Amino acid sequence: MRIAQNPAPQHRAEVYRESLRTRLVLSAVVFPFVFALAWQLAAPEHRLDAASMSLTTAVAGLSPAWYCIGAGKPALLAMFDTLPRVAATLIAVPVILLTTKIWLYGVILLAAVVVSLVVFQKIAMPESGRTFTSWNGTFRQLRQQFGPAAISLSGTTYAATPVPIGQAFISSTVMAGFSSADTVYRFGLFSVMALGNTFQGWTLEAQDASPTRRHVAAIASHFALGLMGAVFLAALGPLATDIIFGSVNRASQAACAFYGLSFLFISASTPFIRNLLLPQGRQRLILVWTLISAVAGVTLMFLAATRGWADGIALAMAISEAILFLGLLIPGLRRLSTSQLEQQAPSSPRP
Repeated sequence: MRIAQNPAPQHRAEVYRESLRTRLVLSAVVFPFVFALAWQLAAPEHRLDAASMSLTTAVAGLSPAWYCIGAGKPALLAMFDTLPRVAATLIAVPVILLTTKIWLYGVILLAAVVVSLVVFQKIAMPESGRTFTSWNGTFRQLRQQFGPAAISLSGTTYAATPVPIGQAFISSTVMAGFSSADTVYRFGLFSVMALGNTFQGWTLEAQDASPTRRHVAAIASHFALGLMGAVFLAALGPLATDIIFGSVNRASQAACAFYGLSFLFISASTPFIRNLLLPQGRQRLILVWTLISAVAGVTLMFLAATRGWADGIALAMAISEAILFLGLLIPGLRRLSTSQLEQQAPSSPRP
């Protein structure tokens, strides 16, 4: 958000410096923990493979994708986030075939990420600066990011609960179809993420055009995407799971329809969260409603699972996403209608 709201090169360079310092501090804690956890959980003969692969996931936190999205430069995103991973994979394939060492993929990918970050740093910070010598305020900046991080963590954790809860109480035969519906739903969420990334920089950047019109366009586009996704899942979800996973794992019509409702509400709430409320420091409001919806959803999932109603778990997911959307709708619309939004000054960005 801070990249989109102020295009000044000096401002963006300082924001990127701050991000490097805070993410390196987090990485110093997260990387060893992830490596050790994967090592302990894996089978003895695959411990190094598992630990190496775990780091390929953790290193995503160092990606400059957020900067590229805020700056509205998809070419940079492709060059410094996607291309290094593709190149690492292409190099790793023959290496693994020749050596039979799977862990080498993690090493190659980490090397590709490091090289891309070094090159990208020259683009984001062309002038010399005290990137790694000025650590004052780093922990204060980490504390300021607690709200957005808690929102992301709670939402991600909750989103992963439907299948495990169902598997704990419902037969694997029934859950096979439910898991297929859940997988197709999660594939669809990539479209919501992509659309959200597209609109966030555009709605927040300083332009002469009305900010309100841009926000309305984002809201309408997300609602249209959510509606199309809901219709697709409800109408073609069972057929899609049949084709992808086989007739034995075909999802029920009800599960697909309920997941379609979840898709609609999560898509509709995205512009209110990312473009309207988070930029105005309403992290606490978002976190409260995220937790409320998660508690309600998990409770309803347990009730449905203990009664053997797999489709009810998907319904609980839809209800929880509806609660989150409705809880943020009025504050988001109130923010949209304020004259302050129309008079947003690019010279005075939020810190």
